[in-house]
Amino acid sequence: MLIIHFHIITCKGKTHLPSRLDYEEIFCENRYFRQAGKPVYQNYLSLTDFLRINLPFLYCRFKKPGVAHRITECMYFPGSASRANQQKPINQFIMKNLSILCMAVCLFIAASCEREKEPPMNPLLTEFDTPFDAPPFDQIQDEHFKPAIEAAIDEHKAEIEAIANNPEAPTFENTIVAFDRSGETLMRVNRIFGGLRSAETTDKLQETAREVTPLLSRHSNSVRFNMDLFDRIRTVYNDRENLELNREDLRLVEKIYEDFERNGVALPKEERKRLEEINERMSMISLELRENLLAEENNFKLVLESQEELEGLPSNVIDAAAQQAAAEDMDDKWVFTLSNPSRIPFLQYSNHRHLREKILMAYVNRGDNDNEYDNKELFMELMNLRQEQSRMLGFENYGQFFTDIQMAETPDNVYNFLDQVWEPALSRAKQERDAMQEMIDDDGEDFELAPWDWWYYAEKIRKRDYDLDDDEVKPYFTLDNVRNGNFLLAEKLFGLTFEARPEVPVYHEEVEAWEVFDRDGSHLAILYIDPHPRPGKRSGAWCGTYRMGSYDEDDQRINPIVTMVMNFTRPAGDSPAMLSWDETTTYFHEFGHALHNFFADGKYSRTSRSVPRDFVELPSQMLENYAGQKDLLKEYALHYETGEPIPDELIQKIENTKYFNQGFIQGEYLAAAYLDMDWHTTEITPDMEVNRFENQVMERIGLVDEIIPRYRTTNFQHIFGPGYAAGYYVYRWAGVLDADAFEAFKETGDIYNQELAEKFRKYILQKNNLYEGMEAYIRFRGEEPEIEPFLRRTGLLEEEDSQ
Repeated sequence: MLIIHFHIITCKGKTHLPSRLDYEEIFCENRYFRQAGKPVYQNYLSLTDFLRINLPFLYCRFKKPGVAHRITECMYFPGSASRANQQKPINQFIMKNLSILCMAVCLFIAASCEREKEPPMNPLLTEFDTPFDAPPFDQIQDEHFKPAIEAAIDEHKAEIEAIANNPEAPTFENTIVAFDRSGETLMRVNRIFGGLRSAETTDKLQETAREVTPLLSRHSNSVRFNMDLFDRIRTVYNDRENLELNREDLRLVEKIYEDFERNGVALPKEERKRLEEINERMSMISLELRENLLAEENNFKLVLESQEELEGLPSNVIDAAAQQAAAEDMDDKWVFTLSNPSRIPFLQYSNHRHLREKILMAYVNRGDNDNEYDNKELFMELMNLRQEQSRMLGFENYGQFFTDIQMAETPDNVYNFLDQVWEPALSRAKQERDAMQEMIDDDGEDFELAPWDWWYYAEKIRKRDYDLDDDEVKPYFTLDNVRNGNFLLAEKLFGLTFEARPEVPVYHEEVEAWEVFDRDGSHLAILYIDPHPRPGKRSGAWCGTYRMGSYDEDDQRINPIVTMVMNFTRPAGDSPAMLSWDETTTYFHEFGHALHNFFADGKYSRTSRSVPRDFVELPSQMLENYAGQKDLLKEYALHYETGEPIPDELIQKIENTKYFNQGFIQGEYLAAAYLDMDWHTTEITPDMEVNRFENQVMERIGLVDEIIPRYRTTNFQHIFGPGYAAGYYVYRWAGVLDADAFEAFKETGDIYNQELAEKFRKYILQKNNLYEGMEAYIRFRGEEPEIEPFLRRTGLLEEEDSQ
């Protein structure tokens, strides 16, 4: 007996009532079980197994065009039928019981007309009826995520079970490709969930994250430790040289096999069980660390109540603080927060030293206030777990585990690289410190330079020695101008064009949606741009995807949906948002990541845009080189009031400051990179304390007291998760690559050289599915990179030293 319930899909607002003559077929829309567009059922041990696994994908199609009904419940009772009969294709069974089927359909439809209208389906689990199939942010509610994630996990479990229990011999297609394409719904929902939790979180989303994180971790464990699945993958891997695979197929086999090996699937059962516990706990710790950090950032406000407390601050900074106060219902006051556009100008310009100290130390001590949001104990637990995990997997420490698959290869190579940059950076930082102390003494002040003084006196020296004032520069770098500059650069290098798409749904009114066109005018991608800080947005700037570029089962291109999220200065008063030079270069940086996402062109999810972590920052930092090029500045840096291009004199002033404050800039970064690497290469013992260890690291490298690491342990969110843990060094490692790559363009005499730009697109941005990091770079450049261009660019190597 077959019992089928249908979810009715209406066509143009009208419910179609099928009759027996309308019936065409029951079919399966699960692409992993279709061949040549037809359902495949014979791989299942029984019809019951088929129905259970494929229930979410079963439809009844009728002859009237455009009409299909989703099967939402399906039970089959085989009775005393033989096993051979149970294995018959479901369409044969249905054809024998067609009259019963149609009667059931009609009875269900009639009954449904008498019931109240069913609640709408979860938009996360339906096909997106939006322009470019973009996420329907206008329909998605916070409460949709948990059931969507649960349903997507169930779907992925069914897909994995079908692969692992397939009675056919393992092949590249039925095992490797099937695994690579599994979990599509889960990845789609998770990308949206993760994107919103970073850029526009709410209390409900945070609550949901705490509920689903253990579910996701357990599901991930169930996949990575599935021995039946791994046995099939290993069989294909061991036979890979005999399968006549092309380069891309072979790389997919090897990457998937290595992933399982690195995750510990081959360990004894008891150790796999312990790894599951470690993975689940680490995922929760990472979540809690980030939640604590966001709470600390949102809870601090520096509230000023008198004009005297505003001394030294530019009018646009004061206006922005007044707007923040108004948003907080604090009229006639001024509010400064820990976001970069608020904190940094205050440190640069405020004449009140005690207030600068207050806001800087609030920023520095996030997660280290011995309150409910303190991160010290959580972080130590994380370090213990990472050490245990890496040793179970055959590595001495987590640093070895991470670098093993990076370009750096070993922690020793990372330290050797950092040391090459640290010595000249520290020397420069000491010179800068002494110059600031001299200015303090010359002003008749009686105090020693402190960390909260550095930004203030650096700004004074910049004005004195370089005659450069931010207020003079910013009017040329409005938010729209900088965006246009990035678009113009993409056109000059790669022929891309952009068109605003206000019809595409967005998750916040400040977010812009743009369509990206390739050189030939074809659709390439959708780009979201989210520029300003909000209480629900984490700090920093990043680029991600709501949909990765990929290919469907018919080898048709699915274009990416990319998002750039920043925390840039807001408009103040009647003026538009005007960016600092640091914000401008950050915009170019994130746009470089966006280009990488636009162009990545692999057939498989695992290997498309698959690059080592110390390669991934190359595209982003490469674009920073162009931000200050005179010809490009003349086209995008236009005064917001007059429309006049930035004058040559001002461009020269910007150029003159390119080495300014580099001791501080490189020093605070490298200090954080050493801290990260030391945490992940040092023996973690029960008596270790976060602050004591941190102080020991700074003493070891000799960081001057006047500089604090860019991130302290308790707010070092790069290393809270696995992405950059033991890998914060990668920004400078990639700096060597991007400086050398830009040198290649300069050597041609044309920094927009089209032949070289196409090679950069092909080998650096596009074909990551075929080449590892250094191999890809050599195919672009012709040789391995040199460090000298990087040291020259940062002013840490004088021209005569490089001869």
